[in-house]
Amino acid sequence: MNRQIILPVPALRRASRVLVVATAALLTGMISQARGEDAAPGGRLITSLAVAVNPSTHKAYAVNEGAGTITVIDERSGSTKVVKVENGPISIAINSITDKIYVVNTDSNSISVIDGRNDAVIATVKGGSHPYVLAVNEATNKVYVTYTYSNALTVIDGDTNVAEALKTGSADGIAIDPRSNTIFLMTYEDPNIRVVDAATGSIRKVAVGPHLWGIAFDEALNTLYLAHTGTADIVALNEKTLEVNKVAVGAIPCAVAVNPVTQTIYAVNYGDETVSVIDAVKRRVIATLHVGHHPQAVSVDAVHNRIYVANVHSDSVTVIDGVKNAVVASYGAGKNPYALAVDPSTSLIYAANYGAQPVTAIDVSPHAAHR
Repeated sequence: MNRQIILPVPALRRASRVLVVATAALLTGMISQARGEDAAPGGRLITSLAVAVNPSTHKAYAVNEGAGTITVIDERSGSTKVVKVENGPISIAINSITDKIYVVNTDSNSISVIDGRNDAVIATVKGGSHPYVLAVNEATNKVYVTYTYSNALTVIDGDTNVAEALKTGSADGIAIDPRSNTIFLMTYEDPNIRVVDAATGSIRKVAVGPHLWGIAFDEALNTLYLAHTGTADIVALNEKTLEVNKVAVGAIPCAVAVNPVTQTIYAVNYGDETVSVIDAVKRRVIATLHVGHHPQAVSVDAVHNRIYVANVHSDSVTVIDGVKNAVVASYGAGKNPYALAVDPSTSLIYAANYGAQPVTAIDVSPHAAHR
């Protein structure tokens, strides 16, 4: 999920030159005039799912919203390809088993299906008005697309590319438990999380409080984690019992990620420019690390126990050593990085940029230079 560089209030989703409002009610990451930085080009709707990596093929895919294209970087050959989709691509999800890439085109009310074997569009699926983010259940080969102004999800069959509607209400964030075929939906204004049985369509609601931003699911602990901007905590929802627990973190947490190997949670705190490191079992903060200016995205490399944080106003990515719980490096990441994806096998990370260059590839191997 996750809208990052945009006001979360639906009526203000297309923001331009606005001040960063560091309040519980209005998390905005619009790259603008906070701290006196120059404002970025306005009017674009972007999400933290703007870049993705297929670890099976070692290809990265990133949106170029203004051009209506996807940039494809093949790590093995070093080549770059541009694929034309429809207008306003903003989010990407990959089924690494079938090697299919799904792209939400919000301005065209469609989803492009790309065959990763030749990186060509093989289908265009029409949905409702203003599709937003999406998630893939590789176990069932289904794709779920959310809408901000619709009362349903679009469910795409990965075999046939046939779509149907599942009435769940609108959603800003989505996560999936593929083992139980459960969908979790959140909306910024809604105080309830919706727990959807994908097989039957039945919905359970769990009250956790409004102003949620950032979502991640940990299969090992059967727990959904949500960044609660309004009360500066991380919500932990147990899938089996629906028990809700909270962990206090820094100001305006806006993104959350899990290392399932170490059972550690990383909460990005936009307001005080820190990352809270949380022991998922004991549900307590074990370290607070200062990163760059206005961090808004986080990605975990569980293989090497490295955590990467995108700092929008620093034009950088901070590297955290998960063993030491310490910041160990910072890399230049293009203009205003707002979304991240990592390929652990190649030590390459990709930052989606809010600028002329839509994506920056960063070598984070030990020999690579950093600042």
